[in-house]
Amino acid sequence: MYNDTIAAISTSLGEAGIGIVRLSGNSAVNIASKIFKSKKDKDWTKFKSHSLIYGYIYDPENDNIIDEILLGMMLAPNTYTKEDVIEFNCHGGILPLRKILELLLKYGARMAEPGEFTKRAFLNGRIDLAQAESIIDVIRSKTGSGLDVALNQLEGKLSGEVKKLQKNLLDILASIEISIDFSENELGEDNLDEVCECIKNNSYKINNLLENAAKGKIYREGIQTVIVGKPNVGKSSLLNSLLKDKRAIVTEIPGTTRDIIEEVLNIKGIPIRLIDTAGLRNTDDIVERLGVERSRELVESAEFILFVIDVNEGFVEEDKAIAEIIKNKNGIIILNKIDLKKSNKLEKEIKDLMPGWTCVEISLLEKKGLNNLEDKIEDIILGERVDSINSLFISNIRHKDILEKANKHLLDVIDGIENHVPVDLLAIDVREAWQILGEITGESVSEDLIDNIFKNFCVGK
Repeated sequence: MYNDTIAAISTSLGEAGIGIVRLSGNSAVNIASKIFKSKKDKDWTKFKSHSLIYGYIYDPENDNIIDEILLGMMLAPNTYTKEDVIEFNCHGGILPLRKILELLLKYGARMAEPGEFTKRAFLNGRIDLAQAESIIDVIRSKTGSGLDVALNQLEGKLSGEVKKLQKNLLDILASIEISIDFSENELGEDNLDEVCECIKNNSYKINNLLENAAKGKIYREGIQTVIVGKPNVGKSSLLNSLLKDKRAIVTEIPGTTRDIIEEVLNIKGIPIRLIDTAGLRNTDDIVERLGVERSRELVESAEFILFVIDVNEGFVEEDKAIAEIIKNKNGIIILNKIDLKKSNKLEKEIKDLMPGWTCVEISLLEKKGLNNLEDKIEDIILGERVDSINSLFISNIRHKDILEKANKHLLDVIDGIENHVPVDLLAIDVREAWQILGEITGESVSEDLIDNIFKNFCVGK
């Protein structure tokens, strides 16, 4: 438990109906009592925990009222931080929030560091490190599916799986170490085979968790998707149609899009960072040329490509030049303007140059084929339909790295048993795997890593 008391504004600064200033620590009630009076002037500090009290914030120096508020009093240990917590629910203007915070700091509180409320929740044992990290994912979720993935980890599903793995490894480690300490309990051939099967089973479980890591990362961070094509094929119209908004200027004049337009949208629960680029072509216009150069750079870094082709014009040389640039990427070919005449040989020409790519026919003018396009985007990005509510996804790169390291030690144990390595050497790898897994929940982790994780949180959380 900390000895000091921290304070911070926990809601965004700006005009809003309600703003919250949060106070946590052993002196929270005492500090709050210096600047808050209940409406009926009762001794609210004697009220039951988790009470909501109507009253006023005032400046003790001159008795001036600062704001009319509701004070939430929550006493340890049943609070977010497991400390005494006071929340001042005031009017959501910048001045009331800042004035309340200034008074709290003046009368004994310290300004909270980024993520310090959640850090205290972790260090005081209310949540483990994996749950703490999931909180920032909940806050930053861009889609309902991304939120489901984060909430699963907040509920402790990943932590539960990790603890099961650790218990299994601890049982194996105990049997190995007993055989080392007591010669009469030496592991025989049958016992080693049993140990090997147990290790293989744990390795299999880790691999199952890792299988969904790529999908988890997509739900957490989104996927950078670039719309490419030659000028005037409908790239900006596609952006507007997917966003259901007139975000980009659309004209019949080629080269209208000269700058990069980026928006985030939700396609089947997948956060898509969609980027509309300038049409890829040679041009003498210096402004358009700069846009084309930037487009080429984005294509290089893109995770997914939407390649738009005008079916009325066919698969022309400009399209083929773009196809050469992107053919080794992952993406979809969009055959736009199907309301017009289309060559029967078009898809064959495209697939000869870009084998493995999926073609989707649409008409942006008539709003046809967009639902099918969204289905194909989901199928190709995720590989198959998934249940984001009930499935456990590894969405954090740190967790993925830890699981891979632990699994490497388990594979070394299996290899060691098959090659008759002494059991004391086997014990080293089992112990390493057990300890590394503890870094996910925070059981075995450095103070520097903890500080680095929580500094990514906002102040007030």
